[in-house]
Amino acid sequence: MGNADFESQHRVRVESPPSKPFFQNLGMSVKETLFPDDPFRQFKGQSFSKKCVLGLQYFVPILKWAPGYTFDFFKADFIAGITIASLAIPQGISYARLANIPPIMGLYSSFVPPLIYAMLGSSRDLAIGAIAVPSLLIAAMLGKEVHPAEDSKLYVQLVLTATFFAGVFEASLGLLRLGFIVDFLSHATIVGFMGGAATVVCLQQLKGILGLVHFTHETDITDVMKSIFSQTHQWKWQSGILGCSFLFFLFIARYFSKRKPAFFWANAMAPLISVILGSVLVYFTHAENHGVQVIGHLKKGLNPPSFSELSFDSPYLMTVIKTGIITGVIALAEGIAVGRSFAAFKNYHIDGNKEMLAFGLMNIAGSCTSCYLTAGPFSRTAVNFNAGCKTAVSNIVMATAVMITLLFLTPLFHYTPLVVLSAIIIAAMLGLIDYESAIHLWKIDKFDFTVCLSAYVGVVFGSVEIGLVIAVALSLLRVLLFVARPRTVVLGNIPNSMAYRSIDQYPGAINVPGMLILRIDSPIYFANASYLRERISRWIDEEEDRLKCSKDVELQHVILDMSAVGTIDTSGIGMLEEVKKNMDRRCLQLVLANPGSEVMKKLDRSKLIATVGREWIFLTVAEAVCACTFMLHSFKQKAKATDGEGSDNTV
Repeated sequence: MGNADFESQHRVRVESPPSKPFFQNLGMSVKETLFPDDPFRQFKGQSFSKKCVLGLQYFVPILKWAPGYTFDFFKADFIAGITIASLAIPQGISYARLANIPPIMGLYSSFVPPLIYAMLGSSRDLAIGAIAVPSLLIAAMLGKEVHPAEDSKLYVQLVLTATFFAGVFEASLGLLRLGFIVDFLSHATIVGFMGGAATVVCLQQLKGILGLVHFTHETDITDVMKSIFSQTHQWKWQSGILGCSFLFFLFIARYFSKRKPAFFWANAMAPLISVILGSVLVYFTHAENHGVQVIGHLKKGLNPPSFSELSFDSPYLMTVIKTGIITGVIALAEGIAVGRSFAAFKNYHIDGNKEMLAFGLMNIAGSCTSCYLTAGPFSRTAVNFNAGCKTAVSNIVMATAVMITLLFLTPLFHYTPLVVLSAIIIAAMLGLIDYESAIHLWKIDKFDFTVCLSAYVGVVFGSVEIGLVIAVALSLLRVLLFVARPRTVVLGNIPNSMAYRSIDQYPGAINVPGMLILRIDSPIYFANASYLRERISRWIDEEEDRLKCSKDVELQHVILDMSAVGTIDTSGIGMLEEVKKNMDRRCLQLVLANPGSEVMKKLDRSKLIATVGREWIFLTVAEAVCACTFMLHSFKQKAKATDGEGSDNTV
């Protein structure tokens, strides 16, 4: 094209990467997709026996840290374990009631799963137990098929089977290294969904606070409020006063523990103290005869086997599987997010895929030992962290304390008032309504705030499933919009430098005469190829209109900065071919700057490089601008020379 002189003096040629065998490329792609953390690196150069040991330590992390465990660690873990046990016992009973299953299953779920996680989990701080939102989901989704009060045995079988499928799903994600699926639940989605679910749970606990016997099974705010105010003649003032008193006590305990971190134990012990005080009060005043409902008999003994209770031939199997998958995803999202948050405080890393495998196996084992879905709730983990835990042994200590309770202490919970459990749930749930994060989302990203608010409104005014579907759909829509409508920006030269940046971001950046420099901030796929073709054409039209108005140098070169284009498919290549033809019709030159190796390889194979001209592909935008400037200058000189010769001939 005539820039051979510039090319020979200044050019650094943009090379296509050397071709690699198909299966080598496929292997590298699979490795980057499924094994970004390269777990096999530690096995390189090791003997067979050492590889076996490392493999066992990888899948059973306790084998790695247990040999170095010290008595000082045990003292810290023992204190933390006893502290979280004091919270786990009342919370377990409360959340079991939230799921409409026998309260004893809440205690069972704080015994076996923590032992499994202590061996397989990678977090030192996560405290395992039942969690509120999946408990609500279980009650909402399975309660539509089988009424817990009418057929409690079948309902419990469905809950155990859903827990089994949740465990299988979680373990499968971990084994297949598909943890990125959980990432589709964005932070905004989780904030809105958790806040909405917490609001619904709090409203439903008004049944216990007011001592109501009959209550709606719907979760939306309209039906809940109708159910409450249509039974004003059934409200029991004794239950209301007791509930409000314990709720006030729990809030005071939380307030002091936040104001003075040294009193973290006050918030941890408050639920158990509430249970003890409530039980003693009911026992001596016989309040159960005056409208205050109590738990009643709790069966003594450890978890009975429940494998035979799993119902794989039930007519409700599809609902059970759906419940298991949805609750499993929610439990994973909360557990992994909580684990990573506290790991960051102590500057260590947790493996998301290991966590999924550990969660899955503990829930599979739990479903076979009369436990329902468990994960790592934030409230219990925060108490464990503040209590000074060092390793997962704190979970073993907690499980031991629960085991002693199951063997000897369950009769003591006979007189525990249900209103106290409702107060405990409300106090815990209010902490999940993270309004500060919602305000932060509003300030930073309005679309994220919309996702958050949609999830909240969907849960509160619709149902838990509707809120989840709305939030995930909006999150996926945003992903699709990012892919289908990528940003393209005009670049200008930063004065006194060779840098070219967005004119919108840097108003002082200067347009280069005769050139339009565009940066594409996305890979080029079939989903966005048509949009990019139209957008590039519109940029050219707008630039030509601007130059006509300003009577500036005519547009002659369009430079595409492809540094952010990680890959391109055949539709994208077709788009570039059409752009090239369109520019040829307009007498414009297409110039490519900084195409990556993957892009360059495909451009070379498609013969597009020959169409564009290898001399018009540059290593940087600065080189491209210099070459185009050189060409413009040469063109002007030739034009002047031609005009001069024409004048001489005329004379």
